[in-house]
Amino acid sequence: MADPVLRVDVAVIGGGPVGGLLASVLARAGVAVAVVEAAPPAALGRAGSDARAIAVSYTSRKVIAGAGAWEAMAPEAGAIQEIRVTDSASPLFLHYDHQEIGDHPLGWIVPNPTIRRSVLEQLTASPGAHLLAPARVERLERLAGRVEIELKDGRRIEAALVVAADGRASATRESAGIAVTRRAYDESAIVCTMTHELPHRGIAHERFLPAGPFAILPLAGNRSGIVWTEPHERAAAICNQDDDAFRAELAERVGGFLGPIGLEGARFHHPLSLHLAQSMIAPRLALVGDAAHGMHPIAGQGMNMGIRDVAALAEVIVDARRLGLDPGAPQVLERYQRWRRFDTMLMLGLTDGLDRLFSNDIPPLRLARRLGLAAINQLPDVKRFFMRHAMGLAGELPRLLRGEKL
Repeated sequence: MADPVLRVDVAVIGGGPVGGLLASVLARAGVAVAVVEAAPPAALGRAGSDARAIAVSYTSRKVIAGAGAWEAMAPEAGAIQEIRVTDSASPLFLHYDHQEIGDHPLGWIVPNPTIRRSVLEQLTASPGAHLLAPARVERLERLAGRVEIELKDGRRIEAALVVAADGRASATRESAGIAVTRRAYDESAIVCTMTHELPHRGIAHERFLPAGPFAILPLAGNRSGIVWTEPHERAAAICNQDDDAFRAELAERVGGFLGPIGLEGARFHHPLSLHLAQSMIAPRLALVGDAAHGMHPIAGQGMNMGIRDVAALAEVIVDARRLGLDPGAPQVLERYQRWRRFDTMLMLGLTDGLDRLFSNDIPPLRLARRLGLAAINQLPDVKRFFMRHAMGLAGELPRLLRGEKL
């Protein structure tokens, strides 16, 4: 007898934070969803597997809470109360304070393994969400009225819509023939977790150095995430030093304002690049997160843009079902693309422009950007505008980003 077919409304390929969040919020809204994830569940969110500290915006936290995953993350999340932006050793700076815009933090910094683990726990506990892991797609056919998926172990899925949440090298996107525009940066990001004697007081520091941005991001307790940009070979050489040499070089860049520093866990270096799928949709297919776009970490918005995809796509799917419409219909997917396309292109352009502007030491540009930071710092309305954008409060917000139910 043939194996039974799992019939769901939506099949999500990729069970990372973005795919897992989408599946969780859909399941909570009564949408049957299957998640196909290549890694075994025990490997997702394993401590020491990833040193990235992720910026979670004010509105993104609402989506995570809407999926039921924030409570498990909160103990390891560091609230961003202030942001201080400087250009090398210049005395001129730009300073954001959460009190200028409200009584809540500007955002939070959370270790990426914590995000992955918390989302996975919520996903596996969600009725109506089926996690198939480890599993790999053998065949995926997008037909006129449905999507058929066959896994390598023989299991089969039928859905009205398939969502590609399988990362920058998305095989699902590639199988649909969606072209990608790419730009490789001549730099890598060194990421690690730093311990320090003195409290960070919830202040995130973004320093623009000639080699690239250097960020100190407040985690829970006397700990900070480091994102340190250098040319590829230099980043590898720094990372491959012994602990004492690495710590000494890190301490030189941090300065002494946090007291003596130490290292927690492993350190990694990742090449940086920009990419943008030329379409976020195809017949019965939607792209979310890194499958759709990837950007320089200079503004800390990569994960937040994926979460904004989740909020918009979940809303158009749930609205379609309430109206008795096919969630994979062209008009439903077009609404998703219209909602997300401009915002995505704007953020990619902004991050790319900031990297081009600040990752150099050309004297006229250096002077102009330092004066620009100082000028913005003296314009309260302009500062509030930039803070609202960083918090995810700009534009037409889906219900989940407003903290409302689907």
